[in-house]
Amino acid sequence: MKNLILVSHGNFCVELKKSAEMILGPLDNIHTVSLLPHEGEVEFTEKFDAITNSLEDNYTVFADLMGGTPCNIASKKIMTGESFELYAGMNMPMIISFINSSLIGNDMAVVSEGQQSIIKVNDLLVDMYDEDDE
Repeated sequence: MKNLILVSHGNFCVELKKSAEMILGPLDNIHTVSLLPHEGEVEFTEKFDAITNSLEDNYTVFADLMGGTPCNIASKKIMTGESFELYAGMNMPMIISFINSSLIGNDMAVVSEGQQSIIKVNDLLVDMYDEDDE
């Protein structure tokens, strides 16, 4: 199965992986790299390199925030010749989509899955209530 690396400010990536495992079970192909408050680019890059050097070339990276240090460091790796897919704005539906597509061999739709999962529930409830009145 293809590897996934989650990168984030703080332990967001660690906790997101734990949450995904509550739904999907153990996910040994998902790795995390946290940028902790006392760390800078050098420390984060060393941790990122340690993970990527331990993997085969076949991995994808999800970052928490476009323009943040974790995403920027991964972007620099691509700009210097490393080859992997990088997505910013990670969320749980993206991880579920990644795992499902890996299991069944389909192309990933992580961007559309992530976007489609953003729903203002208030509007949905109003629409449901309005339909009940008809």
